[in-house]
Amino acid sequence: MWNMKQLAYGALARRANQIKDELRQGVRKPYKEVIDVFQGDLHGAGMKPLTFVRQVLAACVYPPLINSNNLPLDVRQRAQKELGRCVGGSVGSYSAAAGIPEIVHSISEFIKRRDGGIPSHPENIYISPGSQWSISNILNVLVNREASPRTGVLIPVPCYNITVLSITQLGAVTVPYYLSEEQAWALQVEELQRALESAKGVCSPVALYVINPGNPAGYVQSQKSVQEVIRFAWEKRLFLLVDELYQDCVYGENCEFVSYKRTLSEMGPPFSGTVELASFHSVSKGFLGECGLRAGYVELVNLDPAVMKHIHTIFSKDSCAPVLGQIALDLMTDPPKPGDPSYPLYKQVGPENCTLVINSLPGFSCPPLEGGLFAFPRLNLTPKAVQKAKVTAEMQEDPDTFYCTRLLEEGGVFTSPGWEYGQKEGTYHIRFCIAAPQDIMEELLRRLSSFHMTFMKDFS
Repeated sequence: MWNMKQLAYGALARRANQIKDELRQGVRKPYKEVIDVFQGDLHGAGMKPLTFVRQVLAACVYPPLINSNNLPLDVRQRAQKELGRCVGGSVGSYSAAAGIPEIVHSISEFIKRRDGGIPSHPENIYISPGSQWSISNILNVLVNREASPRTGVLIPVPCYNITVLSITQLGAVTVPYYLSEEQAWALQVEELQRALESAKGVCSPVALYVINPGNPAGYVQSQKSVQEVIRFAWEKRLFLLVDELYQDCVYGENCEFVSYKRTLSEMGPPFSGTVELASFHSVSKGFLGECGLRAGYVELVNLDPAVMKHIHTIFSKDSCAPVLGQIALDLMTDPPKPGDPSYPLYKQVGPENCTLVINSLPGFSCPPLEGGLFAFPRLNLTPKAVQKAKVTAEMQEDPDTFYCTRLLEEGGVFTSPGWEYGQKEGTYHIRFCIAAPQDIMEELLRRLSSFHMTFMKDFS
């Protein structure tokens, strides 16, 4: 199935690039440019980098700027501080394997503030070249390649597909649990129990992977839901892998991000001292959107000292994360304060409007978006459209791949089919990033609306 996914994505991506070339060469199409919202690459989708972040990074790369009055005072002071933490005062030097110690400490203080004063210990934090690198390393510790039955990991459906690939490449088995689309993608303990039962005789589950806020489904777990998951993990002795990359992207009415670590601590014994947890974050997501800088971190909770020693060895084998990315992490976790010359006013696209537009289209449905960077609406395709998809292409396409291909060709919008992330049999979805600038989002939704009405008419 994964090889088929690679082929489907490769074909869509190649065609998107071909269309971009055709437009540059003057080929006439119903649109002037391709709107690429396939990935969560915010800058690739048109979002402008934050000025403060780029100014500090620029001064770190070219230190003479620190003495230039062309940059605000707090930028120059911050750049000088960051360079003072680098070996030899240069971003070109290696750092400690776990990250620049002062930045690791800064991340620890950020977590402590976020969690209402609950302690965070720097020795339990590792900076890495992106969050996926950390997830793969922790999975490498959890998965026994020679075990019989094989190691299992519970994963949500829908789920970020690169993590699924990381699990299977290590020789482990993915055990899907389905989020309830009818209840705004709620995570239900009954479904976790069903998934665990389904693994009997197939694999031995050791971990539970959770994404909160959700990717691609855009949900935010309530504190009650987080508590229920923690109890389940404790009862079944499962390691919690918690992807919290979108914690800064919560905008749903009456929604609030509550970290698993904070909830675990507040639950007290026996949970707080025994449930093993790894929490992941990154500069790629949220308001920074600095995907290309490749920096993230993992915080580990309640791991045995011998296991921590082994993890330290694994995280040390590849030198260190990019130093510029580490500095970006520091800027994310310790941003300008009110009153600073560079204190920015951040504005986000209103995803609620996006939901309303999607639900106004016949044949589309989308639970209210609460957090994250993506919409994952359901396509209620007609039997005629489903049948057409199965007989059209050289390799029989999934109906949602067929839809995405037509949308790219006729509407100039590059999205991804829902089956790549997992979905219940007989349902179809598309996924697209909703964090592009407002003018691009408005154009995207206009094109989607126009294309969808034509598509539904053609296959009514």
